[in-house]
Amino acid sequence: MEWLCGPELPFWEANQTLHTDRPDLPECFQLSVLSWLPCIYLWAVSPIYLFYLKMNNRGYIMMSIMNRFKTAFGLLLWIVCWTDLFSTFHELRQGISHPPIYFVTPLVLGMTMLLATFLIQFERLRGVQSSGVLFIFWFLSVLCAIVPFRSKILQASSKSEVTDKLRFTTFYFYFGLVVCELILCCFNEKPPLFSNAVTDPNPCPETSAGFLSTMTFWWFTSMAIKGYKMPLEAKDLWSLNQRDSSKVMVPKLLKEWEKELAKAKSEPNLSSQALYSKPLPSTTNHIVGGGGGGESSPEEVEVLLSNQKSSPRQPSFLRALIKAFGPYFLIGSAFKLLQDIITFVNPQLLRMLIIFTKQEGVPDWWGYALAFLMFFTAFLQTLILHHHFQYCFVTGMNVRTAIIGAIYRKALVITNAAKRSSTVGEVVNLMSVDAQRFMDLTTFLNMLWSAPLQIMLALYFLWQNLGPSVLAGVAVMIMLIPFNAVIAMKMRGYQVEQMRLKDSRIKLMNEILNGIKVLKLYAWENSFKEKVLAIRQKELNVLRKTAYLGALSTMAWTSAPFMVALTSFAVYVYVTVDENTALDAERAFVSLSLFNILRFPLNMLPQVISSIVQASVSLKRIQSFLSHDELDPNSVDRNNTATEFSVTVANGKFTWAKEDPPVLHNINVMVPQGSLLAVVGHVGCGKSSLISALLGEMERLEGEVSIRGSVAYVPQQAWIQNITLRDNILFGKPYNEQKYRSVLEACALTPDLEVLPGGDLTEIGEKGINLSGGQRQRVSLARALYSDTDVYLLDDPLSAVDAHVAKHIFDNLIGPDGALKGKTRILVTHGISFLPQVDNIMVMVDGRVSEMGSYQELLKQDGAFAEFLRNYALEDIVEEDEAIEELIEDEELFPDDALSNHADMVDNEPVINEAKRNFIRQISIVSADGENPRFRSVRRQGCSQRKHSEPQEKKKPHDMVKLIQTENTETGRVKTKVYLEYAKAVGPLLSVFICFLYGCQNAASIGSNIWLSEWTNDAARNATKENLNMRVGVYAALGTAQGILVLISSFTLAMGNMAAARKLHYNLLSNKLHTPQSFFDTTPIGRIINRFSKDIYVIDEALPATVLMFLSTLFASLSTMLVIVSTTPIFAVVIVPLAVAYVFVQRFYVATSRQLKRLESVSRSPIYSNFSETITGASVIRAYGRHSAFVLMSDTKVDENQKSYYPGIVSNRWLGVRIEFIGNCIVLFAAMFAVTRKQSLTAGLVGLSVSYALQVTMSLNWMVRMTSDLESNIVAVERVKEYSETKPEAPWEVEDKKPSPNWPVEGNVQFQNYSVRYREGLDLVLKNLTLSVKGGEKIGIVGRTGAGKSSMTLCLFRLLEAAAGEITIDEVKIAEIGLHDLRSKLTIIPQEPVLFSGTLRMNLDPFEQCSDDELWKALEQSHLHKFVRNQPAKLELECTEGGENLSVGQRQLVCLARALLRKTRILVLDEATAAIDLETDDLIQSTIRTQFEDCTVFTIAHRLNTIMDYTRSDTHSNVHTHTFLFLQLHLVSALPQSFQLLESLLAPS
Repeated sequence: MEWLCGPELPFWEANQTLHTDRPDLPECFQLSVLSWLPCIYLWAVSPIYLFYLKMNNRGYIMMSIMNRFKTAFGLLLWIVCWTDLFSTFHELRQGISHPPIYFVTPLVLGMTMLLATFLIQFERLRGVQSSGVLFIFWFLSVLCAIVPFRSKILQASSKSEVTDKLRFTTFYFYFGLVVCELILCCFNEKPPLFSNAVTDPNPCPETSAGFLSTMTFWWFTSMAIKGYKMPLEAKDLWSLNQRDSSKVMVPKLLKEWEKELAKAKSEPNLSSQALYSKPLPSTTNHIVGGGGGGESSPEEVEVLLSNQKSSPRQPSFLRALIKAFGPYFLIGSAFKLLQDIITFVNPQLLRMLIIFTKQEGVPDWWGYALAFLMFFTAFLQTLILHHHFQYCFVTGMNVRTAIIGAIYRKALVITNAAKRSSTVGEVVNLMSVDAQRFMDLTTFLNMLWSAPLQIMLALYFLWQNLGPSVLAGVAVMIMLIPFNAVIAMKMRGYQVEQMRLKDSRIKLMNEILNGIKVLKLYAWENSFKEKVLAIRQKELNVLRKTAYLGALSTMAWTSAPFMVALTSFAVYVYVTVDENTALDAERAFVSLSLFNILRFPLNMLPQVISSIVQASVSLKRIQSFLSHDELDPNSVDRNNTATEFSVTVANGKFTWAKEDPPVLHNINVMVPQGSLLAVVGHVGCGKSSLISALLGEMERLEGEVSIRGSVAYVPQQAWIQNITLRDNILFGKPYNEQKYRSVLEACALTPDLEVLPGGDLTEIGEKGINLSGGQRQRVSLARALYSDTDVYLLDDPLSAVDAHVAKHIFDNLIGPDGALKGKTRILVTHGISFLPQVDNIMVMVDGRVSEMGSYQELLKQDGAFAEFLRNYALEDIVEEDEAIEELIEDEELFPDDALSNHADMVDNEPVINEAKRNFIRQISIVSADGENPRFRSVRRQGCSQRKHSEPQEKKKPHDMVKLIQTENTETGRVKTKVYLEYAKAVGPLLSVFICFLYGCQNAASIGSNIWLSEWTNDAARNATKENLNMRVGVYAALGTAQGILVLISSFTLAMGNMAAARKLHYNLLSNKLHTPQSFFDTTPIGRIINRFSKDIYVIDEALPATVLMFLSTLFASLSTMLVIVSTTPIFAVVIVPLAVAYVFVQRFYVATSRQLKRLESVSRSPIYSNFSETITGASVIRAYGRHSAFVLMSDTKVDENQKSYYPGIVSNRWLGVRIEFIGNCIVLFAAMFAVTRKQSLTAGLVGLSVSYALQVTMSLNWMVRMTSDLESNIVAVERVKEYSETKPEAPWEVEDKKPSPNWPVEGNVQFQNYSVRYREGLDLVLKNLTLSVKGGEKIGIVGRTGAGKSSMTLCLFRLLEAAAGEITIDEVKIAEIGLHDLRSKLTIIPQEPVLFSGTLRMNLDPFEQCSDDELWKALEQSHLHKFVRNQPAKLELECTEGGENLSVGQRQLVCLARALLRKTRILVLDEATAAIDLETDDLIQSTIRTQFEDCTVFTIAHRLNTIMDYTRSDTHSNVHTHTFLFLQLHLVSALPQSFQLLESLLAPS
């Protein structure tokens, strides 16, 4: 450097800088290195930065005052720098010569300031609100100017006057201006003109955040504060950044994927002939005429394929992903690389610090400089690491958005053949599970190269430190890998087993809850409780094994660093002989901190690899789904204007899948504009296929199809969305009141709207659950009518509605005078009565058109059509008669279609109709609350409405009594009580003992490290060899003790958690079985099941892991503080403010993150439910051309979900930066106090204190996360607790009131002034009922819906407890005895036959009290023996869930067999034969008459023949006299004959 600075100004002087208490840098160094450093940085970065700005234009920012100041200061700096330059020239002319550096530096600085000023303006024009590049430049400039700032003052003070006044002045000008620039650089400019930040109501502050704010995630603080003050809601969330939205992400991926597809197609395909010989496994449900025979099996063909060497190139989804998201992800990888390198700086600084404490007479500022350097590198590392995570998580989020979007778009256009190979469930899994796997993988993907890099660097530094003895430690690490792998494999196996058991337990619970009423009536609770507990016991056994393995792996993970250190140190001290290489503090503690760095990559590698394996499976699945064939959009010609025919098919040949045989042959159809064509034929002759072919849903093999104009389509199975009824009908069209009303009228929907709780704004449940089948079909028709298109394709829309409704719809909508007259209509129908009114009829037989013409023409031809008429005409007439009969009979089982109260029957009985309306209204509330009405006994709600004779005003939707209570969600913090509850479940003593064990294990760990620091001090005293064995022995003993304590504490914790899990589940189960029936009427089953599945899962698996982590991190953090305070007591002063800051940050984080998690999970399910809904309705969506609207809707739902996920990611980064900053402060203070107490501390203690401080950051960070997880998981305990404490019913057995074993002998039943209501606060259902029944009497009970027939029987079983009065059976008051004692002595055959999954034997006799002979006899008497004998398994016949594999009638017979087996004195038949044909009904009645001859029988019936021969028929009515309950007489006016019949019945016998 002499040629630049001259001989007078040396570049470096060690005495002036290092070895003095007042260090200073030489002037040459200041003028060259310090001045040039910022300039070099800016000139190096600016070309890249300018290119970046040129590419990214965000708009134009108006010149602000701040901007003017920045520019002015920049120009001033240029002037100041060049003042120096010109003054040097001036002095040169006066003969004072300066070295060249005085010319070069001001010139370079001046140029750089001009560049900076130019950048300030260019950024403004490109819309940059805050510049990172310039911030770093000004920061470096200030940093480098601090040294000359100090040294100029030092020189002036030592020489008592300033020599070079001009340069002295310009420098301070320069310094002042640079500081001003730095300060101005911290603030933000206004957003650019016309940017969306101005228009967005709630923009994400990240886009406009300054550089510092972005680096430290400060911009998130506003949400953290808001979340702390009150629970966040969806409206508080920021809008999603444009770059993360589906609108940007999905097309980005699809563009790359399309390129891949194009590439795969364009490459020469040598083995195409092999490819086409591969049929998809044919599982079609459209098989016509046995075409499925002569195919070779798919396996053979695949073998054929694989032998072809050059199979066609598959498009690679991975490549598409990399191209779309790789560049952004690489930025994150660059951060990771930087962070990996910086990680290894601190151990080196620690070494220097330990050396510093050993040296005598070195200046103190060395130590302080090292302490600040440690702090600075740690802080830098924090910032870089969290930015790496931010990039990775955002990439993961974008990948998920893009994959979901791509799958959704694909699912709307795949062919039917492709649909078969992936069910709806599988595709939903692709979206949820597989997309999630990619998301999880991206966060750790960088570990794939980073872990080996870290391991290599660590080994390199360790080798330098300990030499070859490191290899001993590495060997131990490598040996631990297979150990961990074996444990992981075993645990995975157990996990599968555990899931299987859990599934079977939940399935059983689901059945128990669905059939809870039957269990109570039969007093079978105990039998089923045993079954559940048996499964639970197996589940807990598996859990216990998992927990033991977990404890082992925890031990391995905790002891690994220690084992490695022990082997390395032992080998080192025993093997190396050299005196200079004793184990001293710097070697030991630097090695320890390096071993700690090694721990993370070694643990992560196996996890990352298994993640990659999982993701590769997902990749294949997604790739194969996205490669499916798509429907050809041009298969139907929509622009045909040439002919007068609306729909033309010429020589059509169609199939469902290319490799299937054709389904439709030689189809020729021409439908004139405005005509009505009916398509008829037998089941499976291809009528619906024809409609699909017209829609372009089938593969066209030959021929042409053309349709003129737009199409509306009504599928056979109506497709209803989970939105309001009105939106279902509008289907995206604008609302027009008049048109809408006429549509409702035509589709006969007006009466239904009065019945629905919110009119046409009622939300319809998933799959239209709260509409009857007929209503769904009519809504589907209304949608078609409202869409006002040219061609209507109606696929058998009249089959689901009642006969008279069908007539109304045909007359007002489809027929010649209907609303659609003048439109082209193609109607598939089985209804023969409408055929005379259609223009043309097309008869299909086996996929061909057999005849076509008008009704009269076809009758004349006497072909297939005439035969079809002869087959169906009879049925049709019968159907119509039945429809009217059903109206009378089925009033009891509420009619399927609300229209059954048809106008002509309604007018004369307004009250009944009103009651009925209320009743349906209540049903729809039940359903709207998401509960399947199938599970609810329909009559039950019927009784809870008030029966007033004055007509009620039409209720407003919000006044309605809610039957289903809404679930209360906890918000805010979890109460301490819940933690204590859990501790109580674990066992109070055990809880204390576990904490004690954790304390011991940490004490052992600290002990071993303190011992190590003592041992290393031997080196300073040159006593290394004396007591070597003792040193190594004690160190090993302490470490081993720690390992064993970890094992014991993990075991104990696992045992405690198991005990808690068992206890909590047991209490929940017993309470639910003891809960009164009314609870199950008002609580959806899903909500109870959720407690048994999700919450018990959390208690079983998630909670123990969280507790374990929480305790470990808590004790680790505490032990660090202890060590630092014991070595440098002054540290205690700093702990308090740091702890306050810590708690403060933790509070903010936990409150916000908990609510964000809740919001995220709430917004996730709509994505999937919307998706499965879309797939089922894909053909409807395509027919109406609503494809893009649905894609947009799905995108919006995904964006809504990401809106709460994104702040969740950022909250973790925000927390990380703040908590790690506190950790870095601990490092700083530990090091600083070690320097101040240098004289009194040994090198070993300094090493101990600082190496502990370096580890604390991780535990602090995890501790907050675990606190948060613990809070969200402990809620499960609270929820389970809540349902374990609901009010139970009366005791099952009352010891001192037990009736005699053979009670009731007679079977006399007395009701005395008996009144009852369903639940507190509802009206009485039975009022002052008095009745006496003698033993052996047969009583028939009839009456209309809601009259209280079933209530009366429920009272006998005490499912309803008396409000007043009492019932006695054989002089025993039933209210005083135990419920099981009562219920086991009565028998009921319930209205809905409930079977449980299990064997037939278990269903008949769950307590296994009967012999096989008795069982067979019962089956014979119930006329089931034929069926059972024909089954290969006989009595062991497996019944599926709910007995689905038996018909309803057979199930009813099984219930009869149960009754025959119990053979009690009192029998109740609750409409027991409703589902049985009349013949079997007669057989059963005779069985009941013979088998229960001497029993008291109560029969509720709506078929009069069931009670024809009964002793008395009681008719229930609301009058308070003995004739209690009334018959549904409002229909009788139409049927006088049945009225006379009843009168004769009611005459006292």
